[in-house]
Amino acid sequence: MAGASGFLGTALAERLRAAGHDITRLVRREPQRPGEAFWQPSTGQLDPVRVAGTDAVINLAGAGVADKRWTAAYRNLIRSSRVDSAGTLARVISQLPAADRPRVLLQGSAVGWYGDTGDQEVTEEAPAGTGFLADVCRVWEAAARPAEDAGTRVVLLRTGMPLDASGGLLKPQLLPFRLGIGGRLGGGRQWVPWMSLADWLDAIEVLLERSDLAGPVNVVGPEPVTNAAFTAAFGRVLHRPTIMQVPGVALRVALGGLADEALRSQRVLPGVLRRAGFTWQHPTVDSALQAALTPAPATAR
Repeated sequence: MAGASGFLGTALAERLRAAGHDITRLVRREPQRPGEAFWQPSTGQLDPVRVAGTDAVINLAGAGVADKRWTAAYRNLIRSSRVDSAGTLARVISQLPAADRPRVLLQGSAVGWYGDTGDQEVTEEAPAGTGFLADVCRVWEAAARPAEDAGTRVVLLRTGMPLDASGGLLKPQLLPFRLGIGGRLGGGRQWVPWMSLADWLDAIEVLLERSDLAGPVNVVGPEPVTNAAFTAAFGRVLHRPTIMQVPGVALRVALGGLADEALRSQRVLPGVLRRAGFTWQHPTVDSALQAALTPAPATAR
């Protein structure tokens, strides 16, 4: 697994270990504990023996989209960290003998692929949109193609906004909403594709196991909502008012280029998961936010 120390990777590694899987975490430093292996995707370094004979490779590596202001240098890092990691893994997989190749590569991607869809509903068949993240997703997914060409099943995880208080795009919103100063972004009419973390993890397990599922998969909830509706649901769950509005111009001052992506409308539907009969534990944004923001019960000692 690449990206195992990130928000999603940490949760997924815990889930898979609990299910009895052995995991090798790819790290860009000297390995310090069992179950770690060195790689350096920026230079294409990865010992093929680390991949040979594995059942699956999962790649969630990439610089955080919302971690820093989008300077030209950070835009390049967002792009290169994704393309280099996908390209390194796909190349190593493609060069292995057929008997040693993993059965599946779960390759990270994002709903950013679709650009701004306005009010139009889109599924996996829709072409790439325009904009920085759409361009990143296009080259990111293309970098994994050598593994597919070599015969490994490749699943492209077009993830929406996973909802959990521990990380992702929800975490930085918690404080203002708890203080009662959270509000919709811009006009609030833009559509937001979301998914509870529990459902995201369930979907990944399904995609690991189902040999008939390949290609792009929208890993999102069944009912996208507008930003205004998401904001209202956030307030309901926290029992806080949400009358504030963050004007688009203020967002652009604070976030730079990231603001334009935050204001894009993405009405993305989970076509593949629906056809596969996937069942969501949290099919509404209210239930997903409730699960994300409700503390886990303490373990009895």
